[in-house]
Amino acid sequence: MTRLGTGIGWRPEIADAVERMPGIDWVEVVAENTCPGHLPESLQRLLDRGVTVVPHGVSLGLGGADRPDEGRLAALAERAEALGSPLVTEHIAFVRAGGPLTASAPLEAGHLLPVPRTRDALDVLCENVRIAQDALPVPLAVENIAALVAWPGEEMTEGQFLYELADRTGVRLLIDVANLHTNHVNRGEDPAKALAELPLEALAYVHVAGGFERDGVWHDSHAHPVPRPVLDILADLASRVSPPGVLLERDENFPEPGELERELGAIRETVRAAAPERPHRTPERGRTPVPAADDAARQRLGLAEAALLSALVAGTPAPEGFDRVRLGVQARALAAKRADVVAKVAPELPVILGEGYRTAFLGYAQGHPMRGGYRQDALDFAEWVLRSGPPRESGARRELRRWWLDRSGPAPRPRSRLARVGRSLTRR
Repeated sequence: MTRLGTGIGWRPEIADAVERMPGIDWVEVVAENTCPGHLPESLQRLLDRGVTVVPHGVSLGLGGADRPDEGRLAALAERAEALGSPLVTEHIAFVRAGGPLTASAPLEAGHLLPVPRTRDALDVLCENVRIAQDALPVPLAVENIAALVAWPGEEMTEGQFLYELADRTGVRLLIDVANLHTNHVNRGEDPAKALAELPLEALAYVHVAGGFERDGVWHDSHAHPVPRPVLDILADLASRVSPPGVLLERDENFPEPGELERELGAIRETVRAAAPERPHRTPERGRTPVPAADDAARQRLGLAEAALLSALVAGTPAPEGFDRVRLGVQARALAAKRADVVAKVAPELPVILGEGYRTAFLGYAQGHPMRGGYRQDALDFAEWVLRSGPPRESGARRELRRWWLDRSGPAPRPRSRLARVGRSLTRR
């Protein structure tokens, strides 16, 4: 098993600081934000120095009812080869639902959502993981996720679910101790029990991150300092097994480099102080035969996930057995994340709309599920604003219309359908 050491999530906002930080053994990059032929100069310099880079996927949806998309798998494989990575990682989550399997409209979450810990979901997940393993040039590790909601009628604990997954597929585990803390606060699950049930010999590495609590709900923000309870769970894990790698995740609200270095120092010290007297042996796990998930299991899972996602992003009634209050919290969190990501993907929109951007976007999100990724979401939002806004022309409206027309399609403006829509909006 690859020994990684201490690392940090590489982000463009802290690229220069990461290059200068002492003691950084490796970094992790978001796979979907990395273009193999056009690596940022800072990341290329780290590679040239011999720093290990691991691609971390967020859009594969291994916990979804459909089999993994071949194009997404090929892209993840390409990034692993371009970066010379010893492994790639993804999440035990679903990110989209609906479509032909359920004869319903396809929906996207724009976020990682928990799979039910049931036999159906486990069978589907195991087969999806095996498909991914066969398509990737390096080993795969999968991460436990944080959740605001709990599925009714679950048949296994998180530790049991992960143990069976690793036992049946030989997949490695990326354990996020911050997510164990989140599930402790939000779902009452005991982190120590989860660690006791895990196959720690399958551990690939560990994530550590911060968050915040509001109204009794813990939000895994990756934008706040790592709290003591998360370090305590890290210490518990490190007392059971020597982690091959530990990584600090920070996605936004970046502090000064010195603060990041102090957090990394606290993580190193936590692992060192908790290390067992005799390091645990971590043999490679093999695979046991995995029967293919039958179509009926995929359809049952697909219907359940589509009903949950529709309640979260399309305003349909909550599925039976779910906590409606928690679903509301999750729905608002998804909409807020969409607003934040669209603002990054299309930074001109908050500039054009000013202080009204966020209010307008949240109003749009209530009745318009994301249908084609964040870039398409930005275009759909701009079109919605143009259609639903006041007919009176203004400088912001003209600028928004120009922005939308410039990005809506390859056809020349005078002959395009989109241009005709734009002229109609102008007349309005």
